[in-house]
Amino acid sequence: MLLTSRYFKRLVMTMGFQSVSQRQAALLRRHPTWVERSLDQAFDAMAETIPDHDCVVTDSRTFSYRDIQVWSKRFASGLIAAGVRPGEHVALLMGNYPEFVACKLAISRVGAVAVPINFLNRRDELGYVLQQSDAVLLITMNRFRGLDYLRFLDELAPGWPVAAGGQAFPRLRGVVGFSTDHDPLPAGVPDLNKMGEGLSAPQSVSYSSPHSLCDIIYTSGTTGSPKGVMITHDMMLRTAFGSTWGRAFEAGRRILFSLPMYHVYGYVEGLLAALFAGGAIIPQLKFDAADTLEGIRRHRATDILLIPTMTLALIDEQKRERRALPSLLSMISSGGRSPATIWDQIDHYLGPVELTSGYGMTEVTASSTVTRPDDPRERLLTTNGRLREVGPAAASIAGARLVNYRVVDPETDREVAPGEVGELLARGPGVTPGYYNKPEATAEAFTADGWFRTGDLGRIDADHYLTLVGRRKESYRCGGELVMPTEVEDLLVTHPAVVQAHVVPIADERMGEVGVLFVVLRESPAVSDEALLNLCRERLARFKIPRHVIRIAAEDIPVTPSGRARKFLLSEIAAKRLGLPTSPDL
Repeated sequence: MLLTSRYFKRLVMTMGFQSVSQRQAALLRRHPTWVERSLDQAFDAMAETIPDHDCVVTDSRTFSYRDIQVWSKRFASGLIAAGVRPGEHVALLMGNYPEFVACKLAISRVGAVAVPINFLNRRDELGYVLQQSDAVLLITMNRFRGLDYLRFLDELAPGWPVAAGGQAFPRLRGVVGFSTDHDPLPAGVPDLNKMGEGLSAPQSVSYSSPHSLCDIIYTSGTTGSPKGVMITHDMMLRTAFGSTWGRAFEAGRRILFSLPMYHVYGYVEGLLAALFAGGAIIPQLKFDAADTLEGIRRHRATDILLIPTMTLALIDEQKRERRALPSLLSMISSGGRSPATIWDQIDHYLGPVELTSGYGMTEVTASSTVTRPDDPRERLLTTNGRLREVGPAAASIAGARLVNYRVVDPETDREVAPGEVGELLARGPGVTPGYYNKPEATAEAFTADGWFRTGDLGRIDADHYLTLVGRRKESYRCGGELVMPTEVEDLLVTHPAVVQAHVVPIADERMGEVGVLFVVLRESPAVSDEALLNLCRERLARFKIPRHVIRIAAEDIPVTPSGRARKFLLSEIAAKRLGLPTSPDL
């Protein structure tokens, strides 16, 4: 059934929603040409135009564009007073609080580079990012969702309230705290809520340039160690406008999401994309299906950002207690595997809404392919979207796209015929120049002629729609979060009972993929499966913890001639033993 033949037409008729072309025409009138700006300059341009419009909406308060502008300028004054200089790195460990938005803009205003940190990180993961990123200042919550970040700092850098990074992090000159539970911060630790009070506002001229670094966003890589993806202001803003354009935002779109803004999905597809439509974001601190549905109703959200796990949870909640959602016009469900039946269920339990899905990664500055809102249903079922066109944001860019793809034979790097499967290579102004302070990893990630190796396998048809069929990399996505098995394996082999550890993905209806640990053990000391998982729980983010443990003899592990485990065969073994389907990505 075609989306345009029933659902989209019903949406237009019942809600007065304009067509995709009409909304894109309105966007073109508001943004006829692309203007290169830094993040704070782009925000200020909108704040001067619609100062009193809603910008950030929470259950307790709504912040206008003017509110956020004034707030971020005060924070910028505090950063300058703290000695942060243009080009230096400021780490930001913050949930989806309004303060995140004000801090991001403040960092841009002073010409610094933001290093947003995954708030699910445990102690050692936090320490690695602080060390590798060369951060000079850390803005951090005291605790969040059961994690105590100040205790992590106590263990990583004793005496940090006075000595900051000390010997552990010699570049770290200061820490600013944000209490999520109103507990007092340690003596000597500046409070974010008071940062910049009583200081004059910084100069109106931005210290950032459009082509300077805006963010270093950490993602796991082939070595198992997180890698800092470098992204400029112009890359971020052009990609965000591409989302506004490709999904045809109406003026004032209100986007609700619980996806974290430390990640490009919530940050680019939510916060920054809303900016170009003069819209508002409704960030939630954590995902809860009932709270999400109530948030849509209470705050008149017109759009939601989801991964398939969340979408399925919303559908289940609607089955339990049906709620009318009259404001909801659009949604994107992307970032993982989707059951084939999900789209019809969305229409039945959440619709009528415009549905889109796509494909992307941090290295290509968020989504680089997307289905059109008025595409036939078949495109949602069989593809991961069309190579994204970005309207006026592609001005002067060859091919009119921020990211172009080619499909090559994984062994020879020779381009394959259209429609054939191969490895996806990406190139264009939306592709990262590389990983921070990792020249070898950067060199390995690019071909000799400058194409980025995505590690994903897919095909592109004659209409430029991309379909993913697998991956060369051993990484997988659990609940939308990227997991690098070697990071888990390296931890497990430190246990005295473990000889070998191999983590592989299997399909999971809720999480998209989950990990299975194959472990080869010594005869002594004895260790339980739960003890191995507890080791992971103590040291790793929750999404990295394997779901299942399978004990195996070393001789039963399928290996290559060079002795490396053939992980796709281990996934097949796991699926058979557990009675589960094999991940189609393998």
